[in-house]
Amino acid sequence: MPPLRRYELTDEQWALIRTLMPKPRPGGRWNDHRTTLNGMMWVLKSGSPWRDMPERYGAWKSVYDRFRRWTDDGMIEKILARLRYKLDKDGFIDWDVWCVDGSNIRAHPAAAGASETSKKTDRTSLWTTPLVVHVVGGDPRSTS
Repeated sequence: MPPLRRYELTDEQWALIRTLMPKPRPGGRWNDHRTTLNGMMWVLKSGSPWRDMPERYGAWKSVYDRFRRWTDDGMIEKILARLRYKLDKDGFIDWDVWCVDGSNIRAHPAAAGASETSKKTDRTSLWTTPLVVHVVGGDPRSTS
């Protein structure tokens, strides 16, 4: 059965991760885990600020606090691992394609078309990123 609202978990998806949810501790009233998780999904998938989360998911601060707590204690990672396992078992993950790189490196100004020599001083410009030299055996500063 599909979810009733956009970004919410289906019954099948919830059944996969329900057993991972922590048991409520005595001394307080917890918001329902599924409702709270749906609120997290709504914010993360819509890109809206936490304060703009619809009230049907509970107080935005409670949902945010639980998201931070679950991120810090590894609960979010456990949920993702369980869902990845299911996707892998069903053949939806191609492990041959795994190269993801989120880093960026500043290029030399000449890479964008700037001159390599200064028109004012006639000197070669410095690189914006220091060059790292890996030397196997020996001192990298030596000339021999």
